Amino acid sequence: MIPALIPTYNRAPLAFERGEGTWLYTTDGRRFLDFAAGIATCSIGHAHPHMVQELNGQIGRVMHVSNLFQIPQATRLAERLVANSFADTVFFCNSGAEANEGMVKFARRAQAMSGHPERTDIICMDGAFHGRTLAMLSATGNPKYLEGFGAPVSGFVHVPFNDIEALKAAITPQTAAIMLEPIQGESGIKVASTDYLKAVRALCDETGVLLALDEVQSGVGRTGKLFAHEWAGITPDVMSAAKGLGGGFPIGAVLATEAVASCMTAGTHGTTFGGNPLACTAGNAVLDVLLAPGFLEQVRSRAALLDTLLDELVQDAPTVFAERRGLGLLIGLRCVLPVGTVQAAAQDADLLCVTAGDNVLRLVPPLTLSENECREAVSRLKKAVQSLTDKHNNKTLEPTL
Repeated sequence: MIPALIPTYNRAPLAFERGEGTWLYTTDGRRFLDFAAGIATCSIGHAHPHMVQELNGQIGRVMHVSNLFQIPQATRLAERLVANSFADTVFFCNSGAEANEGMVKFARRAQAMSGHPERTDIICMDGAFHGRTLAMLSATGNPKYLEGFGAPVSGFVHVPFNDIEALKAAITPQTAAIMLEPIQGESGIKVASTDYLKAVRALCDETGVLLALDEVQSGVGRTGKLFAHEWAGITPDVMSAAKGLGGGFPIGAVLATEAVASCMTAGTHGTTFGGNPLACTAGNAVLDVLLAPGFLEQVRSRAALLDTLLDELVQDAPTVFAERRGLGLLIGLRCVLPVGTVQAAAQDADLLCVTAGDNVLRLVPPLTLSENECREAVSRLKKAVQSLTDKHNNKTLEPTL
């Protein structure tokens, strides 16, 4: 008999009753170092005092009024995002998938309103992940996710990631936008090269195609800059954000230039819950922390420490790990043994991690973690390695490579 809570997730047998910073505590008293962070979402950790204070205060005043009325918290959050990004304006929604849906609508309508209604195709990348709605499953293009849901939504074309020649060849008079993640998270923490991103931007400028960046996972400080594309010195025309923006509270956003967003007039897009006072209070609390002087520099420092420690671990444990990937605190360890086995061993060592494609273990801790917590995480990974090595030496496991 199906349970009351539908089993669409393979849930670990853990339930957490409270969190503090980079730590989570189970209902049976175990203490875990959290390098999963709600899948790169709890950007300022668990129960951050400032977040708690701001949300408690807002809950006691008003949580939701709908977008039929002015929402000062949303206006403030939008103004801060505009002031600290390429964007001229922001639309708020509830999730990354919704933000990506909105981004596609922005791109298509901008082309139509500029005299090119034929431009509706969106070029996406092999290995992408843009969400679980029907259209975003088609943008993602993974047959496993599409199975059983009917014909894919039309208008999405796929090319190899990091291949500028393939991208050039795919552009037609019907192309509206190029949609890509600066770092592909779900397919194995694959980073777009700086040269590639610059070439994509130049190609868009040359052809009139819009550049749409999915920064749902890579954005909001995750790489040590507010948005990952900043490392390449480029700007998109439209961009999605979510995950870390609410620090664990559901919120998504579409950021756009005026040239793109001016086409989105009253009635062209909407949401009941998006940008409500509570969600935007959460977003503002996150930005209070991330935009404080020196905070992003601290993220980069923690990332550099982890890079060093993890490179040493990979070198010392070649039967478990093949390489380190990523940028900032969006880190992947490609495994030699099955990644699920490695994740389970880390969990046995009281370290929470996330799996990704290409047999990769994903490490995405809160951005507020300390140096000691960086070292402790690697220490726990070493315990996991020792456990796995012992089992491997007993020939109970087989490598995947």
